[in-house]
Amino acid sequence: MNLHGREVGMRHLLNQLSLMLSAAFLVSCASAIPPARIGDYVSSEHQAGENAFARINQRALQAGLVVVSDTAEPSAAPNLPEEALARLGESLQRDLGRAIPVAITEMIPADYIRPQPHGDWAQFAELGRQRGLEYLAVVVVSSTEQEYPVTLFLGWTTHVQPGFRRDNWSLLEFAFLDLKHNQTLMQAEGRGWATLDRPSAPGINQWYPAVYLRPQDQRRIWPPTYEGAPNTLRVVSI
Repeated sequence: MNLHGREVGMRHLLNQLSLMLSAAFLVSCASAIPPARIGDYVSSEHQAGENAFARINQRALQAGLVVVSDTAEPSAAPNLPEEALARLGESLQRDLGRAIPVAITEMIPADYIRPQPHGDWAQFAELGRQRGLEYLAVVVVSSTEQEYPVTLFLGWTTHVQPGFRRDNWSLLEFAFLDLKHNQTLMQAEGRGWATLDRPSAPGINQWYPAVYLRPQDQRRIWPPTYEGAPNTLRVVSI
C-alpha cells in the first residue's frame, strides 16, 4: 500500500472507531463535560505519529482490554455497577474488532490501575508483562452529574408534583497501546448525555421515575426501582 493509501486507511479506521464509541453511547455531543481523563492514565509523551497504526501489519493484533471506571475528579459521578461495567466490556470486546484490526483476547481487571499526574505508562507495561501481551486496548469511563428541582407533570399535564431532574454527562476515552515500542498508536473518544426525572417521593410508578437520552431522543426508560434510578441513569448515559 502506498503512503496515500495508508493515510486514507488510517482516517477510515479512526472514523470507524469514533462511530463505534458514539454508538456505545447511543448519542454523541460536543462538550467539555466531563473533562478528559485519559491523560492521567496514558502520558501524551508516548503518542506515536499520526499514521503509526496504519504502518504496522494489518493482521488483527491480539490485545487485552482494560476498562477503567474513573471517579478521581471531584465532580465525578459514582462508579457504574459492576454488572454494567462487565456488560460494557463485553460490548467493547465485540465492537472493537469490527472497527479496527484488533482481536481482544481477554478482559483484564483494572483493580490496580490508578490515575497519576501526566499518566503512568509503567502500570500498563507491567500489566502487559504479567499477561504476556504486547498490546492493550484501554478505555477510561467517566461521568459527571447535576441535580436540580423541577415541576413534574402527571398524565396529560392536569396534575403536577415537585421533583428533581438529574443530568448525567458521560465520556468514553480509548487508547491503543503498543507496549513493545512504548507508544500509543491510536486514541478516540465518544460522549453521551441522559436525564433522570423523579418525584420528591416514590409512589407515582405509572409515570416516574423516568430516564431518557439527550438531546433529541425523548423515549422514556423506566428504572426497575425508585432507589436504583440513578444507576439506571448512568447505565443509559453510557
